[in-house]
Amino acid sequence: MSDVTSLLRQWSDGDRGALDRLLPLVYAELRAQAARQLSGERRDHTLQVTALVNEAFLRLNGQRAQWNDRRHFLLIASTLMRRVLVDHARRHAAAKRPPAESRVSIDELDPEALRVDSDLVAVDVALNELSAVDARQAQIVELRYFVGLDIEEAAQALELSVSTVTREWRMARAWLRRRLAG
Repeated sequence: MSDVTSLLRQWSDGDRGALDRLLPLVYAELRAQAARQLSGERRDHTLQVTALVNEAFLRLNGQRAQWNDRRHFLLIASTLMRRVLVDHARRHAAAKRPPAESRVSIDELDPEALRVDSDLVAVDVALNELSAVDARQAQIVELRYFVGLDIEEAAQALELSVSTVTREWRMARAWLRRRLAG
């Protein structure tokens, strides 16, 4: 059993000190995940890599999960980072809504910023719908898109063949494209 897996299990069992010993071992991977997720965001995004990692870690800290291993931990961390970004996008979009009593000309709106925020929310909704239809395909999307694993790494993480993951990845992308197109 790796040090990370051992520390994750100790943390699951309530050892708060294990968390302090775990963080230095996974922090670089969490930052890399956050950077990948933020790379697809708009240029003027207000969340930085460190802030995304910290917010996700705060949410992880509140979890009472039984961690299986490093992969399981990183998958949950990636999902929480996605949720942080979606929540941020929703707040950002809500802040752009003018008060009901004021009127805004359509020329004053920033369509690009609105599109990016609503795209992220739409992807999140579509991914949740895909999870209800096919949880394994949704997991593959999470591993490929949000964690940044290649096909072989995703196959290993899910204990599936490369051909199965390739086929499921193709199907998931087609389903998401169709769903996001309307």
